Amino acid sequence: MTDPLHSDLLDLAREAARRAGELLRDGRPADLAVAATKSSPIDVVTEMDIAAEKLITGLIADHRPDDGILGEEGAATEGTSGVRWVIDPLDGTVNYLYGLPTWAVSIAAEQDGETVVGVVAAPMRGETYHAVRGGGAWATDARDGERRLACRPAPPLEQALVSTGFNYVTEVRAHQAEVARRLIPLLRDIRRGGSAAVDLCDVAAGRLDGYYERGLNAWDVAAGDLIAREAGALTGGRPGERPSRDLTVAGTPGVFEPLQRLLEDFGAWHD
Repeated sequence: MTDPLHSDLLDLAREAARRAGELLRDGRPADLAVAATKSSPIDVVTEMDIAAEKLITGLIADHRPDDGILGEEGAATEGTSGVRWVIDPLDGTVNYLYGLPTWAVSIAAEQDGETVVGVVAAPMRGETYHAVRGGGAWATDARDGERRLACRPAPPLEQALVSTGFNYVTEVRAHQAEVARRLIPLLRDIRRGGSAAVDLCDVAAGRLDGYYERGLNAWDVAAGDLIAREAGALTGGRPGERPSRDLTVAGTPGVFEPLQRLLEDFGAWHD
């Protein structure tokens, strides 16, 4: 039976993700411009990232004023309830800036430091993915309604379709490109979608066999990691570690461990 608190957190996360997704989809100005940069001149923030985060954090504060909040665009509140929200209001900002469809709103809720709820809304796909710890992973869309997610049966590694992403710091990107060059002959192929949250949900939905990336933050992966795990995928970082800025890896059982070992051998976690 689902914890009533977790059910309430899920309902609030789904509502916040829906509203933010509609704002981003329907409110995108034709002359959308970069509002700021982060790690480098090509790591951008738009006015819509900021507006979406304000919408989400405002809704959470109205319903649960004692909760903590960690948001990509600067929202940071300690809270006193033991619950903390980890929010990426627009994962895939460069895609969004260019009018590409692969972007998402990612909202996770932690209780006492453990992720218990995750929601990823991908408005241009018309899909929302969600999970509660111990309750499986689910996707909802207008055509099929709600369906349970399950990762793919594990293929041999040489038949695995794996996605990755690249950092916006030039030196890191160059190293990541070298790791990808070494991996490609050992896999079916590599994809580069541009949204960590969507990639993790695609592992959950059986659209990818694996995913890895270096340099991610908590808000990039908190919701998608839970969704992938609840769909039967394995997730982690370097061998024996949890996902971190050094490395995030997700994969169907049978792909995860050999992929993780290769990434360790290739030094995917450092320059």
